[in-house]
Amino acid sequence: MTFRPSGVYHQTYAASHAWWQSNFVRAKMALLVVFVATLPLYASLYVVSVANIVLYTMLSALGVQLLTGYCGQITLGHAAFIAVGAYVTAMGVLFWGLPYLVAAILGCLVAGLWSVVFGLPSARIKGFYQIMTTMAAQFITVDFIITHYVSRVGGREHYFSLPPGTITIGGWPVDSEIKVYYLAAALTFLCFVALANLLRTKVGRAWIAIRDNDIAAEAMGVNVVAYKLLAFFAAGVLAGVAGAVWIPSLLFVSPEHFQLSWSLWIVGVILIGGVGSLHGVAFGAIFVTVILELLKLAVIPLAEFYPALTERFLYVKEAAFGLAIVLFLLYEPKGLAYRWQQLKNYFNLWPFAY
Repeated sequence: MTFRPSGVYHQTYAASHAWWQSNFVRAKMALLVVFVATLPLYASLYVVSVANIVLYTMLSALGVQLLTGYCGQITLGHAAFIAVGAYVTAMGVLFWGLPYLVAAILGCLVAGLWSVVFGLPSARIKGFYQIMTTMAAQFITVDFIITHYVSRVGGREHYFSLPPGTITIGGWPVDSEIKVYYLAAALTFLCFVALANLLRTKVGRAWIAIRDNDIAAEAMGVNVVAYKLLAFFAAGVLAGVAGAVWIPSLLFVSPEHFQLSWSLWIVGVILIGGVGSLHGVAFGAIFVTVILELLKLAVIPLAEFYPALTERFLYVKEAAFGLAIVLFLLYEPKGLAYRWQQLKNYFNLWPFAY
């Protein structure tokens, strides 16, 4: 393998399909691993907490990217499956005495199966009607079942409290932002690797074929219904991982954390980052979280002159997020991942035009 003016030249099939195709890329990834692993050593707790939000957003958006970006199944109720994973994990730890990891695995499986239930209509409907089905999952799961029944289990009124020390892994309590960061970073890495490998298999190719043209895929022998349901299950499992990661950071779980706005939010993340790209999940989560944190820091000085701005920051944040989506759809419809790919091509192919 040598460097050529037109890029990287490969002589084997394995080399052309490797994740990291040159020593330069391997060095960049090694630096990224070092950066992620050492971030809490030199960053403030505020930066670590922002990083935790970024990682949670990535995990939340991975399932949406799988369904919408790779299988063509539109979803606007993904927060419901994140809620299932969070609540089952919390109940496993609090009521059933399960270790955190066992409860998290159970939460992921239940979230996956619950996702399949609402994926069943996708066998007969698509488009606008499927959007309504996934929104029904949001209202039925969070606003009805969890709010009126699950949240009241054990005599509780509204939420499950998880005191410090409740979440442990092998006797190691996850009771600080730094420990939550390492847990979230490890699970995010595993989920990205697992999904990236899955997309390179027969299953992933079938999902992409269904996304591009489900009729043609069925004509070629793809069991469209089975693969759609498998996509819903995998997306639900990823949502369950996000829910299981979120509860150690909050130390309590409440229906307010999984409203329809969060479902819309993570759809916006993949629109900004790039639909049909794992890089888009990372870029979208980082962009949205960091921009809104900067907006919050900018609002703080203005609050001295206009105190109501602090109380109404939620509306400012949602307006800024909506504006960002509109601007990206107008001027960068393929998202940040596409721009990143174009930037890499510019340097890889320089001085020749792409």
